[in-house]
Amino acid sequence: MTDEVVGEPFVRILANLAESAPDAPAITCGTEVVTRAELERRAIALAHAYQRLGVQQGDLVTIGLPNSVEFFAAQIAVWKLGATPQPVSWRLPLAERRAIVELADSALVVGVDPADHPDRVCVPAGFEPTAEDRAAGPLPEVVSPAWKAPTSGGSTGRPKIILAPSPAAITGPAAGEIMGMQSGDAQLVAGPLYHNAPLMFSSYGLLLGHHLIVQPKFDALQALELIDKHKVTWLQVVPTMMSRILREVRQHPGQFDLSSIRVLWHMAAPCPVWLKQAWIDLLGPEVIWELYAGTEAIGGTIITGPEWLAHRGSVGKPALGELAILDEEGNPVPSGEVGEIFMRPWEGMPKPYKYLGAEIKRFGTWESIGDLGWLDDDGYLYMSDRRTDLIVTGGANVFPAEVESVMNGYPGVIDSVVVGLPDDDLGQTVHAVVHAEQNVTEDQLRDYLFDQIVLYKVPRTIEFVAEPLREDSGKVRRSLVREQAIARRAATG
Repeated sequence: MTDEVVGEPFVRILANLAESAPDAPAITCGTEVVTRAELERRAIALAHAYQRLGVQQGDLVTIGLPNSVEFFAAQIAVWKLGATPQPVSWRLPLAERRAIVELADSALVVGVDPADHPDRVCVPAGFEPTAEDRAAGPLPEVVSPAWKAPTSGGSTGRPKIILAPSPAAITGPAAGEIMGMQSGDAQLVAGPLYHNAPLMFSSYGLLLGHHLIVQPKFDALQALELIDKHKVTWLQVVPTMMSRILREVRQHPGQFDLSSIRVLWHMAAPCPVWLKQAWIDLLGPEVIWELYAGTEAIGGTIITGPEWLAHRGSVGKPALGELAILDEEGNPVPSGEVGEIFMRPWEGMPKPYKYLGAEIKRFGTWESIGDLGWLDDDGYLYMSDRRTDLIVTGGANVFPAEVESVMNGYPGVIDSVVVGLPDDDLGQTVHAVVHAEQNVTEDQLRDYLFDQIVLYKVPRTIEFVAEPLREDSGKVRRSLVREQAIARRAATG
């Protein structure tokens, strides 16, 4: 093991868990169930295979696999070599994946057609180690200098790679325990593992001996069935998932038992007030927690359910690092005034991340991840929107998240995305793309909005779509939605 690492390596923790309870279930995904011992053996064999293919300590290994036991086995195998897992969506367009692999200088690309990356060593999905690899014993213990390297920024442009600052070792208080995890929890993994939150929390869960109940792809009805069947105690979701699950709960009253849930975290996107209240009513305020942070982990805020009831709409107070709301010149703005959200680590904390392929906006030691918001007199943060999403129409500012929150509260609306379209007169006009049930009409929706928000914020144009607007992670590629809407407008004259 490298001398620089202080703490207990992930690979040692997982090996000890497998030894102490070899038959305990580690992961259930679809019809596949693996025990701790089976997962450990599979990861050792893959590590030998990856080593044979040239992976060394400190390398980045791109993993393009869907949610599966195979994904976790590959990730652990990479850790066993002291390398860094670099997950990407298995459905990522080839050009974008090539750009990420080039940026990462990946020593190995897992889960892809080797023909896609002729200049890289690749293995396809379903890759199996040789008999020799499976017969080999445990590897010497080494530790990756960065335990993960997910991408971020898909909502605003080409993703960038964010190297975690922490090695693949527990070097302080267990982050999972800080998030309310307990040893032996049953954790539902509903989001895609290429997204930072599901990747991070499922990994923490493995290290605490959780039984991970992994959905190959999020489905609200299936999620309820799994929670009931496996008595799930801990889960992390995004507002899109919350809305879809809530709809199924209301359509199947009394059918599912959710009483096993001890902790539910939501994050990654703004949560409409009505939706949060509905979940507090469903599970109780003590169960519901919210985190606002970026993959960069510059800082973050946390709010409990009881706190939220006293500060409706807030995402909480700083729980990691410091926070300030600054204007365009980097000056603090008064309470109640919208500005850009800046964060910085507490004094003495190490720099929390390293970008590959991007830089961040800074004022001195303050760093931004592009969001706008304001603080109340008690220091609670309220989100407005991402600066890049702001619509300026006729000189007035419109925050898409505000309009979407109101629109998503209309019965029959499943989801909506609001964007600004170019306009010769106003600069931009407000346009909404809405995923709704068939009985929702434009006139009904517009009349509802007129009663809820000021006139200039009401979308001038509304179009309905039949397909989900967001990725499984809850994120939306707003720039793509805008481009597609502009193209449709041009095509129709």
